[in-house]
Amino acid sequence: MKSKENFTSYWRVNRVLAADLLGQIDQMKTFKRYGRVKRVVGLMIESQGPESSIGDVCYIHIGKNNRKIQAEVVGFKDENILLMPYTSLNEISPGCLVEATLKPLEVKIGPALIGSVLDSLGQPLDGSQLPKGLGSVGTDQDPPNPMTRPPISEPVEVGVRLIDSLLTVGMGQRVGIFAGSGVGKSTLLGMIARNTNADLNVIALIGERGREVREFIEKDLGPEGLARSIVIVATSDQPALMRIKGAFTATAIAEYFRDRGLNVMMMMDSVTRVAMAQREVGLAIGEPPTTKGYTPSVFAILPRLLERTGTNEHGSITAFYTVLVDGDDMNEPIADTVRGILDGHFVLDRSLANKGQYPAVNVLKSVSRIMNNIVPEAHKKSAEKLRELLSTYINSEDLINIGAYKRGSSKEIDDAIASYPKIISFIKQATDEKVSFEQGVQSLYELLGRSD
Repeated sequence: MKSKENFTSYWRVNRVLAADLLGQIDQMKTFKRYGRVKRVVGLMIESQGPESSIGDVCYIHIGKNNRKIQAEVVGFKDENILLMPYTSLNEISPGCLVEATLKPLEVKIGPALIGSVLDSLGQPLDGSQLPKGLGSVGTDQDPPNPMTRPPISEPVEVGVRLIDSLLTVGMGQRVGIFAGSGVGKSTLLGMIARNTNADLNVIALIGERGREVREFIEKDLGPEGLARSIVIVATSDQPALMRIKGAFTATAIAEYFRDRGLNVMMMMDSVTRVAMAQREVGLAIGEPPTTKGYTPSVFAILPRLLERTGTNEHGSITAFYTVLVDGDDMNEPIADTVRGILDGHFVLDRSLANKGQYPAVNVLKSVSRIMNNIVPEAHKKSAEKLRELLSTYINSEDLINIGAYKRGSSKEIDDAIASYPKIISFIKQATDEKVSFEQGVQSLYELLGRSD
């Protein structure tokens, strides 16, 4: 009797398993869909078929050896699909076979990638093979549900005295670094990557000059920083789609490690070049140019990208995005849009850099929106006092320099004059100097004569 019951139970279990397997087989695609290239206009390939959706990856078969290149569906025109390749358009001709994959771009991700330099498709930039044991993850994910985001409650150490003490960044905060070219953005990012106490760095170099990539990795980041980082590179000579995908791939990698409970430090240089690449794509598919030539899709893609970082129920991504400002104009469209999305902005001032003040962060024009929620009252008041002294000196600097101000006329200005050399010494920091969070705050207290 018992053996009969066991047989019945065994038969039922196997019947369920067989039904599951049959269901999976029914859902499998047993055929491939193909189309053919009809024409190429500018950056865009128009293909008659195959049936695909926006964001799907297709393979275009080119050349006598039937070599395949990847392209992405970015739009439609009548009954044809519009594709943009991840590589150059060379060798594509009318009638080339277009094969549908029916799925968006995925990259391989895992802990074994730490210390690697990758391209926008997640492949090693030095041409080596990917390590074993990696999992596939889609590059385009939805931001975390706002109701599942824990509030930012503790600071993250970045190892830069000025930022830790006066512009304290919270774990999971997103900050924009606004600057013109050649003011020290890359140097500042390298300092943060080397000195931070985050578990891992994910660094995206988007639209960089080819010469600057190795220079940043070897000089600004260094072996110490690279050993705890994953670097994604999309140089300025690569197609617009590759520059966009570099940003999305880097964000997907950061999300992977955040979902495993790590506190990730993500840096993107620069989000402006992502916007410019999206403008190229938008114009190619026929979008109308709006503000300063930027297409509507640019202002749609920015929040979708930037909102993916931050906290979730598992871990956090503290993000720094550099924003290139044309002619140091902080109100140009991309700078204004990004500033409205992020949780703070640091402004690098060319006039300070010209004086040899590094990092060239203009304290009075910069703000961390989270700082007041995560630091003690004594720290907050000390930072406000230093800002007040610095503001008083800057507002009176012309009078002081020409000798029009007489000491004793104003106690506030006298205090500012006496404190100014110490403030500048406090703000300056050598690129190879590491200052812990506690040391930075203690230096702030000592500068103001506090005993906290």
